[in-house]
Amino acid sequence: MTWGPPRRLAGPRRTTARTRFTALYVTLFLLSGTALLTIAAVVASGGSRDSRTAPGDTGQPAAARVQDRVAELEQQLAQAHDDRTRQILTGCAIALGVMVVLSAVLGWFVAGRVLRPLRVMTAATRRITADGLHERLAMDGPGDEVKELADTIDDLLGRLESSFEGQRLFVANASHELRTPLTTMRASLDVALAKPGPLPPPTTTLAARLRTELDQVDRLLENFLVLARSRQGEFTDTACLALAPLASAALADRAEDITAGDLTVRQDRADGTAWVSGSPTLLRRAVDNLVDNAVVHNGPGGWIGVAVRAEGSAVSLVVESGGPVLDQERVADLVRPFRRLGGDRTGTGRGSGLGLSIVAAIARAHHGTLDLRARPAGGLRVTLILPGAGTDAAP
Repeated sequence: MTWGPPRRLAGPRRTTARTRFTALYVTLFLLSGTALLTIAAVVASGGSRDSRTAPGDTGQPAAARVQDRVAELEQQLAQAHDDRTRQILTGCAIALGVMVVLSAVLGWFVAGRVLRPLRVMTAATRRITADGLHERLAMDGPGDEVKELADTIDDLLGRLESSFEGQRLFVANASHELRTPLTTMRASLDVALAKPGPLPPPTTTLAARLRTELDQVDRLLENFLVLARSRQGEFTDTACLALAPLASAALADRAEDITAGDLTVRQDRADGTAWVSGSPTLLRRAVDNLVDNAVVHNGPGGWIGVAVRAEGSAVSLVVESGGPVLDQERVADLVRPFRRLGGDRTGTGRGSGLGLSIVAAIARAHHGTLDLRARPAGGLRVTLILPGAGTDAAP
């Protein structure tokens, strides 16, 4: 499952509104043209020929010859009228066919002109993400239904921006304010343990447990702060750095846990072209979270694979880990806060359920993606893809 900037979902190709409008124009023109042609044919054939009966024999040969000649001329005139009518109808049918083609072209053009504001609105809306709600459609033009729709979407974006900003500020402020009582509780606990004289074993055990829980809450609050900052997408520190040293440092920091779990580490040779640009603090946190996730959610005697590669204009960090076979649909939920895969991946009791969600937010803030794949042989493959800075920008 890939997490990053929103993309257009692939699906069955549907008939566009422009095509439907064009088909409607052509159908209406064809029906009206056919009706007009039918009326013309009926009118033209109404007086095409008159049925007349030659008068009886009057005993006058000269009058009979004149009557026969008149009947012959009438037949010739009716035949010419029928031929002319057929020519007119044929010409009208050909003209109708030509006009149907022209109406299709003109209908396509007119439908495109009418739907152009909607296409502009669609493109602008796709560019607006959760980290760019400050953008607006700002459609110009007369106050018609399209302009009203654009203004309504702008109002909706304004309300969403206020809601998202309020949520971020609440998380940041709450996390910051909660640090003070936690520090006070930790100091009080240290003072109680530092008193002279032996302490009862239950008190020591309870104090150690409270210390562990306070550290867990402190890590949770720190994760909240990082998540709020990464979702805001505004960095005060920006630099060009390589991902391979960050991965090596993260593995070195967790050497004791790797040894305790009897884990085998396979790290590819560093790629000298794998440079990225962004916040060193957030990128370091993303790499630490990926390595920590592979260490914590692994089985005894398992393995970890780390590789950094430069692929075209992108740089990828791949962290793989062994373990049981996982369900891909459940793996996709790991980027959501406080989502885990149950006891199979949380046997150590560590982690707050925010690690991969923080990595996904950092990837989006750096215009990258996070891809989670369940390995067929068991375990998880996590790929962090970021835009490359290039060797020219490397320090």
